[in-house]
Amino acid sequence: MANLQGSRINPKRFSLSQLKFYVILIPLGIFMILPVVFLINQAFKPLGELYAFPPTIFVKNPTMKNFQDLFALSGTTGVPMTRYLFNSVIISILTIIINLIITVSAAYAFSKKKFRLKGALFNFNQMALMFVATAVAVPRYIVIVNTGLINNWLAHILPLIAMPVALFLVKQFVDQIPDALIEAAVMDGAKDFKIIQKVIIPLVRPALATTVVLTFQAVWQATEASNNFITNDTMRTLAFYLNSLSTNNTVAATGMSAAAAVLLFLPNLVIFIIMQSKVMNTMTHSGIK
Repeated sequence: MANLQGSRINPKRFSLSQLKFYVILIPLGIFMILPVVFLINQAFKPLGELYAFPPTIFVKNPTMKNFQDLFALSGTTGVPMTRYLFNSVIISILTIIINLIITVSAAYAFSKKKFRLKGALFNFNQMALMFVATAVAVPRYIVIVNTGLINNWLAHILPLIAMPVALFLVKQFVDQIPDALIEAAVMDGAKDFKIIQKVIIPLVRPALATTVVLTFQAVWQATEASNNFITNDTMRTLAFYLNSLSTNNTVAATGMSAAAAVLLFLPNLVIFIIMQSKVMNTMTHSGIK
């Protein structure tokens, strides 16, 4: 037994036997992070480097002019960029909160409750995973128009509060909670709301963190509502405003488009870095093989 313990590899201590892993993983990691490095460097390149051929990954003469031009342009449009940013932040927060409530409640019902058509309804959720936003653009527009939500804040929120992949992940976590734990809570007089609050949520936090990341990415970059359902510029989002710059094919707009891409990307990166450990834990325990 002593020999076996002595032969174990300590993950906190470097060993020559681990060298083969570093030879594979380090180049792979560098290759995967190159798009992020390129995107960030693009935002600080002067116009000459943006149009250089062959293109370069790293900036040689960094400048803040692209960001200065972007903020200067926003001051001449009648609606300041801070207004678009405020709209995006409020819409993202509200959508995430509503999405979490719906997702954890539905996951609890599908996992621990018995009712008719339970399997069929969950199969509908699985089928919804196959549909991209473009495929449901027309039905969404019909629903928004018929409910009178044109130029309404709910036009931003309602299409994004249901996320099938989030429901699937959270349900996989709820399935792992012993039924005896739920039964004990019921015997103590806890109702469904209290069970979700005191039992389910604390035990599925990694899956909920993943839901937050997925929902934030979808909401933060969404432009469908601003394009199709909103005509009032003061109610549009930052993603709509920054993406509208990319439709400008002038040479001067190239630098601003690069700066706009970074502004849209960085919040997603920060959210993922903060919650990456819980996201990885979700993928490990959710039943995904």
